[in-house]
Amino acid sequence: MKALFVSALAASSIFLAGCASGPSEGAKSPAVVPGADLENKSEYALMGAHVQRSVDFSNTQKRFLPDGRLEVITNIRNRENRRIEVQVSCVFKDERNFSTGDETPWQTLILTENAQEAVNFTSMNDRAKNFTVRVREAH
Repeated sequence: MKALFVSALAASSIFLAGCASGPSEGAKSPAVVPGADLENKSEYALMGAHVQRSVDFSNTQKRFLPDGRLEVITNIRNRENRRIEVQVSCVFKDERNFSTGDETPWQTLILTENAQEAVNFTSMNDRAKNFTVRVREAH
């Protein structure tokens, strides 16, 4: 009986030692936030749950001007039956989707019920090959 108890105690000690061999107390894994890298993967970034419900894009045109600068025109549409106020900005990127350091200032856009409005962005230099249009709630 005593031998059975000792072997059960030894087996449970080995089991608990195996469970405790995880990362040390100070080690933390990076927090993953869903959608946090949306600007890196898409031409559009709807920043916030309210904006994601309320705003949609359509008919985007991307063209290069004679001097090599990139011009982006996109329609931003209010999907709600109420007036909304958002802010829009554009980040211009190189061929590898890294920012060229050229981004437009945030501008306020007021959209009436189910309205659509064209917004125009032009890069400041000829390094821009791609873009991300960002939309956030106006405060």
